[in-house]
Amino acid sequence: MRRSKISIIGGGFVGSTCAHWLLSRGLGDIVLLDIEEDLVRGRALDLFQSSALTTSSLGITGTSDYTDIQNSDLVVVTAGRARQPGMSRDELRNINAEIVAQICEQIKQQAPEAYVIVVTNPLDVMSYVAWKTLDFPSHRVMGMAGVLDGARFKAFVAEALQVSVQDVQAFVLGGHGDTMVLLPRLCHVGGIPLTELLSEEKIASLVERTKKGGAEIVSLLKTGSAYYAPALSVVEMAESILKDKKRILPCSTLLNGEYETTGLFMGVLCCLGSKGVEKVMEFSMTTNEKKLFQNSVSAVRSQIEQLVL
Repeated sequence: MRRSKISIIGGGFVGSTCAHWLLSRGLGDIVLLDIEEDLVRGRALDLFQSSALTTSSLGITGTSDYTDIQNSDLVVVTAGRARQPGMSRDELRNINAEIVAQICEQIKQQAPEAYVIVVTNPLDVMSYVAWKTLDFPSHRVMGMAGVLDGARFKAFVAEALQVSVQDVQAFVLGGHGDTMVLLPRLCHVGGIPLTELLSEEKIASLVERTKKGGAEIVSLLKTGSAYYAPALSVVEMAESILKDKKRILPCSTLLNGEYETTGLFMGVLCCLGSKGVEKVMEFSMTTNEKKLFQNSVSAVRSQIEQLVL
């Protein structure tokens, strides 16, 4: 049986950590590509040697040659400038838009049947740039953000209640940034609504910390941004696609009327399977939740209008 081929564009901490998780789960052969060829070859070699200590028999290649990604089933785009302390995701917009567009021109030539997961920030805008450049059907292009933001919220809730994070269910919608939409009324801990376990003030503080979850890590690292949780969030999405698990995961996808929004990539709940984004899951929101979501839509639309390519 043919093994899946997964290419990761960007061999930095997110890309290489993503490769580690993909290999450990046995999801396919990996191509790790970066303009810094020696760096990426070294990281690939280290990962390859680690396979001797596991049951994995999958291959990994480090390269700077885009022909090596030919016939990939899935391509993950992590390349781009990372945030520095005090910098917002949106400040990276035009720098990273040019990088993502150049990468996607190569993907379009070398892997025209691939599914593409975008990780580069600002996430929703870069997902839009990728889709426009690739000219792929929208169900094959998506952005990773909601899985990460949801994981952060769940971790903070579990910490506040001193319970296992496995028993916390929550998700995040909207743009990946300060306007993301968290829905505490739909967060449950062991089946119990969060609103019955924590005060409004405490929940509000957890929501705010989640919105600034990436910035908190950037301020501590000083010279980089988060990579462990982002990488594993990508793998959750990749596994659902490659194994046709049809998991319901929040990701950035092109909306065509859903949630009263058209023509934008926004974070919503999606069914991810062998056909990529197979379905957008809609549900009723309160008046305030709708207002928050549309505020997030406006923020993303404004960023796209300011794009310079």
